[in-house]
Amino acid sequence: MATRAERCPPDPGRPPAVRRARAERVEQILGAAREMFCEKGYAQTAVSEIAARVGVVEGLVFKYFPSKRALLLEVLVRWYDTLFDSCSRELAALASPGERLRRVIGRHLSAIEANPLLCRLMFLEVRSEHDYRGSQLHAHNRRYTELLIGVLEQGIAAGEFRSDLPLPLLRDLVYGGIEHLSWNYICGRGTLDVDTLTGQLLSLVLDGIAVPPPAPTAAVAAAPRTPRRRTRTP
Repeated sequence: MATRAERCPPDPGRPPAVRRARAERVEQILGAAREMFCEKGYAQTAVSEIAARVGVVEGLVFKYFPSKRALLLEVLVRWYDTLFDSCSRELAALASPGERLRRVIGRHLSAIEANPLLCRLMFLEVRSEHDYRGSQLHAHNRRYTELLIGVLEQGIAAGEFRSDLPLPLLRDLVYGGIEHLSWNYICGRGTLDVDTLTGQLLSLVLDGIAVPPPAPTAAVAAAPRTPRRRTRTP
């Protein structure tokens, strides 16, 4: 008599139900954690509160995430993945290095405008801590900022941007400037004018990195000027 496994062999193309249920539960936990970290702050949020919002026991959260810190880092990793994917798609539709640079700057400012609380978590709770550098989140952040490096490299290859400036310096100039300009907004003070700031930053950066027009040749510069003939008034 055939066994149940023989009568109903597993479908290799379909993930097991238990794996699907686990993935759904992880997403629910991450969604609740993101909401509560933004609402109450990282330090003021307890894992038990996240579990209660999902409707599970606290121990189940720790089954998937070893600590509250690991939960926060994964929330931010997912956010940077979203930023990378959306910005990559938008850049793929643009050909001009200048327009691509505008899009990178504007896209980052828009992300801050839409998610100031996530930015505050990143700046205050994560980036200054000893476990950030070398972490998965650090790697995802670097991948995201490499989009700007790629735009600058394209502009250099096209002969539009200067090649004598260190690309990491330009990257830090852009993202550091954006962080400074948006800090009050991130902390809940004032607004963020994305369009105006994008235009101003783009103008400053392009003025510094654009290849200047060729200087007149020595022969042209030294050529004598033909004096204008004066006509006498009768």
